[in-house]
Amino acid sequence: MAGPRRDTRGIVDAPGLFARVRFRRREPAPALRPYLEHYWLIDWDLEQPYVSHVVPHPSVNVVFQRFDTPGRVAFGEVAGVGLELFAQRLEGRGRVCGVQFRPGGFRPFAPERPVAEWTGRRVPVGEVLPTTEADLAAILGPDAPDSPDSPDSPDSPDSPEDEDARVAALDTYLLGLDPRPDPEALRAMALADRIRTDRTIRRVGRLTEEEGVSARSLQRLFAGYVGVGPKWVILRYRIHEALERAESGAVDWPALAADLGYSDQAHLVRDFTATVGVPPTAYAR
Repeated sequence: MAGPRRDTRGIVDAPGLFARVRFRRREPAPALRPYLEHYWLIDWDLEQPYVSHVVPHPSVNVVFQRFDTPGRVAFGEVAGVGLELFAQRLEGRGRVCGVQFRPGGFRPFAPERPVAEWTGRRVPVGEVLPTTEADLAAILGPDAPDSPDSPDSPDSPDSPEDEDARVAALDTYLLGLDPRPDPEALRAMALADRIRTDRTIRRVGRLTEEEGVSARSLQRLFAGYVGVGPKWVILRYRIHEALERAESGAVDWPALAADLGYSDQAHLVRDFTATVGVPPTAYAR
């Protein structure tokens, strides 16, 4: 792993989000990198509420959040693969510390159940992974003070030491879960990564032929370790690329549809509209 991804794939209106929050990706400890994409940290202090939207990756996330409202609620969730556009309302002050696992990388941390059990669900982290109040406090850092002028306010950048401490707390927490090596998890991660990076993989049949496995066994592997089927992963990565291209400016949609393996532009438009909520040309405008 050369470092956290720098693309914005999956984030709807990334410039709008980044104008309102502090968003960073950080690299996990070396022992965790085979399983994790990255950590993602968000802090905000908003005068007006903002709703962020994400087209989820085929990944499980563990998300620790604190909204600095009366009561100062802090909590953690295991977020399975999201099947639909995800919306999160941000208001006031708060912060999120997230862990994005590689597709297939979560199962070694919770080996008792297939990852498909969490698909489309957000479950309190303590129901899936042992987590203490001390873990939450270390990962989320000190409570935001009442004064917005304080240097520790989310409106002001954390010192490098504070942010490093939060990342170190995530490392300590996850390493303490003692993920066990699992050859099937490694296989699932490799196949999912191939789908993401090899644009010649446009059909499940192509993958089964080249890997020498049956469609049934591939489906079983993805249900157990990724949480969704290989066809769904192929389609989701197509939409991510179309979304990123739409944000980049003028797009030759018929050419992009062919490039992504669609039989025609109409098919791409249907998938994009169903996932994002508006047609690609309207989104680009």
